[in-house]
Amino acid sequence: MKEAAPPPWAAPGKLDTIGAWLLALLWILPLAYAVWTAFHPAEYSTRFALFAPLTLDNFRRAWEAAPFARYFLNTTLLVTMILGVQLVLATLAAYAFARYTFPGRGIAFALVLVQLMVMPDILLVENYKTMAHLGLVDSLVGIGLPYFASAFAIFLLRQTFLGIPKELDEAARVEGASALQTLWRVYVPLARPVYTAFGLVSVSFHWNNFLWPLIITNSVNARPLTVGLQVFSSVDQGVDWSVITAATLLTAAPLLVGFLLFQRQFVQSFMRAGIK
Repeated sequence: MKEAAPPPWAAPGKLDTIGAWLLALLWILPLAYAVWTAFHPAEYSTRFALFAPLTLDNFRRAWEAAPFARYFLNTTLLVTMILGVQLVLATLAAYAFARYTFPGRGIAFALVLVQLMVMPDILLVENYKTMAHLGLVDSLVGIGLPYFASAFAIFLLRQTFLGIPKELDEAARVEGASALQTLWRVYVPLARPVYTAFGLVSVSFHWNNFLWPLIITNSVNARPLTVGLQVFSSVDQGVDWSVITAATLLTAAPLLVGFLLFQRQFVQSFMRAGIK
């Protein structure tokens, strides 16, 4: 007796597609609400009307309520500084772990892996004490210093460098290249997808990071966008969701625009880097 054929929606692969669409809908609903509320007057923040008037006044009010230009500058300088230092330090460390043999190499790399298992929030108090001792409280360097050495980047680049044939090293040495020249001209170009993938992760994380910048900063001079948003939650006359969502969209706009413009490159970089 033949088994009954499954319904069309339960065919192989269909359930995965349906699940993906449901998850996409779940993730896009808050964004859709934020866009609706930001572009409409405050009275439409809790109700839908087909022909509701559009307005940009919420963005003007949000921009005037906080020094967004300073916040944007601080955030851009912060993520650029952190990413630049991370790539330099991780490249040198990964190359040493992948191509050099030295006493304690296994223990040192194990300590790097242990760092991946430690939640950053556990170190908040000690990091603050260290920054206060160094006089770096309320500064961009104070925000970025705990993140300069990235165990994640070291691990990714080491695995990539291990997959590069050693014959390329030997060929470069025969041509008279030094160790740093070999690293720059051979290893770095071949690991470009990994650099791109990690750069996306780093910029996204530090653009959205909130807790540590909130703790370490005391003034507008060093506050990034995420911390600056809290000014909208301390309004004496109640919460204006239209202004809050407009400010949130201003904060998230660079990442959203960047993803929409370069989403193909993003996906290809992650696929080539093997990041799940």
